[in-house]
Amino acid sequence: MNQKLIARVTIVLLVILVALPLLFILLQAVFPQFSGGGFSGAFSGIPRLLAEPQLPLMLSGTLQIATGVALLSVIIGLPLGVARGLFDLPWPKAWDLLFLIPFLTPPYIAALSWMLFLQTQGYLMQLTGLDLNNLLFSKTGIVLVMTLNIFPVVYFAVSRSLLASGQRLAQVARVHGATPWRAFCHITLPLLSPALAAGMLLAFTLAVEEFGVPAALGSRAGVVMLTVGIEEKLGDWPIDLPGASILSVMLIGIALCGWWLQRLLTGDQDVTSVSGKPTEHVGAKLGFFTLPVLLVMSSVGFLAVVLPGLSMALSGFSATLSGGLTLDNLTVKHFAALFTQHGDALPALGTSLSLALGASLLTGLLGLCVAWLVVMQKIKGRSVIDALSLMPAALPGVVVGVGLILLWNRSFWPVSPYNTWGMLLISYCCLLLPWPVRYIGSAMRQLGGNLEPAARVHGASAFQALRLIVLPLIFPAMLAAMLMVFAIASRELVTSLLLSPAGTQTVAVFIWRQFEQGSVGQGMAMATLTLIVGLMLMLTALWLLQRNTKH
Repeated sequence: MNQKLIARVTIVLLVILVALPLLFILLQAVFPQFSGGGFSGAFSGIPRLLAEPQLPLMLSGTLQIATGVALLSVIIGLPLGVARGLFDLPWPKAWDLLFLIPFLTPPYIAALSWMLFLQTQGYLMQLTGLDLNNLLFSKTGIVLVMTLNIFPVVYFAVSRSLLASGQRLAQVARVHGATPWRAFCHITLPLLSPALAAGMLLAFTLAVEEFGVPAALGSRAGVVMLTVGIEEKLGDWPIDLPGASILSVMLIGIALCGWWLQRLLTGDQDVTSVSGKPTEHVGAKLGFFTLPVLLVMSSVGFLAVVLPGLSMALSGFSATLSGGLTLDNLTVKHFAALFTQHGDALPALGTSLSLALGASLLTGLLGLCVAWLVVMQKIKGRSVIDALSLMPAALPGVVVGVGLILLWNRSFWPVSPYNTWGMLLISYCCLLLPWPVRYIGSAMRQLGGNLEPAARVHGASAFQALRLIVLPLIFPAMLAAMLMVFAIASRELVTSLLLSPAGTQTVAVFIWRQFEQGSVGQGMAMATLTLIVGLMLMLTALWLLQRNTKH
């Protein structure tokens, strides 16, 4: 297998996963009759959509919520990430694991858990008499709920950047008389700015594309977002494909504006290691501030993980919601029902885990090829490959779903994955490809440009250098990216709702349907089981990674 073959296969896969769905969305937005095979009435759907009274509310709601989530994620994630990256914290890996759990908790499940906890006659009111119903069902409440799920992207971006770049330059500044605060502001923070901007942008993008939280809380809060509007146009009869496509283009435009703003603020700054050797982390001592910092991190973990987790578990073990927090109301019947009700629950769990595993493997391999071609080989046309691989980061899940429906629901395809589980796998791979590309690309840049050329000089082919030298060095970053893909894919909701074939359910769809049918206890039992299984798989993978690293 040579470089040209890898490049051709990579480009073909990127075109199928990214370029074609995006092209069909644009064509449907421009030509309202495109789904029927016609190209008449170009742009005629735009005036009709602009006349809808809901459109300004959807645009303002999307921008306000996403901006609020991005800013609040920085307020929470930046100091926590700095504490993890700069200082010698007790139990550092435990904090990483704690803040990884929100990725395993679907945002819509977190929203429903907070609803059961904070609404009138919820668990908080039963325990303390405090009623925060009005706070929950408001724009502020939606921003808070979404932030508690999304802020870890800023935390991990900041902490990993600091751990990778080290503190050598800041220490030099200290030796020359700079105060700790001055060294941080003038040395550490500028080096950190690309990672911080990337984390903030990712938080903004995740908030823009979120469907479950605004769908669960937005109707009672009077908040409408574009994702909910697109789903309504696809789910309500008559189906409005042109309207959904135009809204999808608007959503893509908002996400791309975020990318443009990030590039404007940070340019092409990057932090690399010229030696190719990882920097040993020697954190500064916190001293007197150790306890306050641990209290702050524990408080955030309690709000983001413990409270919604307890609400989820209590609902799964409660016979009825109206029974309240009493011993007589505790039961395991909802968990037992998962294993006895005609096989609906366990197949859903198996389907989600299988699809998540397949997506993590495929995106890991494709991300490796993309990063290798762009960073190490620097082939001609690498900018196109790089742009296609990162474009899904600006494509919300509902947009990907619309594009795949328009692309594959066509009679001219001899073979089509439409109405099969293959559509779900394609959608997950499209949505989550940027994670491996970014993680692996960053790891390859840390290696510097000397290792692979040295292997080539000694007679190794490009593929042999990749397999024997580059891959072992960047495998920890690759595995970390695949773990993130697995975690997110296992709880993906919106494309699962749009693309699941008849008779096939994922965990997300199963839980969502249970809540629609009023089976809250069973839905939360399934959510609890899924979280435990996902966490066990994640811990096993991390243990294997550490074991391989030691050997």
